Amino acid sequence: MLKIAKDISKDPRYYQIGFQGSFLFFGILILGWETEWQRVATYMAVCLTTQMLICYLRKESFHALKSALITSLGLGLLLHSQQLWVAALAAFIAIISKSILRFNGKHVFNPANLGIVLIVLLSNQAWISPGQWGSSNYFPFAIMLAGLIILSKVDRLETGFIFFGVLMLLEFLRQYVYLGWPIDFWLHRISNGSILVYALFMITDPKTTPNHKNARIIWSIILALITFILGYKMQLYAAPIYALFILSPFTPFFDKAFIASKFDWQIGSRNKKLKLAQK
Repeated sequence: MLKIAKDISKDPRYYQIGFQGSFLFFGILILGWETEWQRVATYMAVCLTTQMLICYLRKESFHALKSALITSLGLGLLLHSQQLWVAALAAFIAIISKSILRFNGKHVFNPANLGIVLIVLLSNQAWISPGQWGSSNYFPFAIMLAGLIILSKVDRLETGFIFFGVLMLLEFLRQYVYLGWPIDFWLHRISNGSILVYALFMITDPKTTPNHKNARIIWSIILALITFILGYKMQLYAAPIYALFILSPFTPFFDKAFIASKFDWQIGSRNKKLKLAQK
C-alpha cells in the first residue's frame, strides 16, 4: 500500500485519470449521454489491451498502461460514433501510433488526437460534438480548476492557458469588436466544455509538446492561430483537433531549436523540484 501511495503521489497521470474519469461519469450519469458507456468501455478495453501487448512484446514497464487509460478517456470525452468497431479502431490507431510514429525518442502525434482525426476523416462514421456539455456554468469552471492542478504538476501551465487565452482574444476581436455581436456569443464560446478539455488535457500532453518552455509558448500561440484560421476560414467546428494534427509534425523542429531534456512521467516531478533548487 505504501508503494502504491508513493507512486500516486509522484505520478501526475493518476490525477488526470481521476479528473477525466469524473468528467465522463458526469456526462453519462448527469447529462444523459445515452449508450455512451458502451463506447467508453470499448475505448478502454482496446487501449489497455493494445498497450499491454506492446509492453509485453517489447519487455517494457507496464506503467504505460496509465497513459493508455488517459488516451481512452480522452477519446471518450471527444470522439463519438454509433459503431463500436469504429471506436475500437480509433483506440487501436491511437495506441499503436506511439510505437510506430516516433522521432528522437518521442511519439510525434498526441495519440488520442491522431485516433480522432484519422477515424473521422476515413470512416465517415465518427464525429466530434462541441455542444455536448450543456449550458451549466459550473462544469467549465470545474474543468479549468482540474486543468490548473494537472498542468502545475507536469509544468505545462503556459501551454494550455496561453493557447486558450490567445484563441479567446482572437474570438473576442472578431465577434465583439469587428462583427459587433453581443458579448454573450463570446461568453458562450469561452465556456465551451470541449474546447476547455482540449486546451487543458490534450494539447498539454508533456510527451508530445516541445521540451523547452519558450518553445511551448511559441508553439501554443501558433496552434491558437491555426485553430482560429481553420474555424473561420474553413468553417471547421472541430478546428482545435485538426490544428493540433497539423502542427504536431513540426514539434521536433521546436525541440531542435530550443534544447531541453525530454519529459519523463516517472521523474517529471523530481526534475521540476531540481530546477527550482538550482535557481
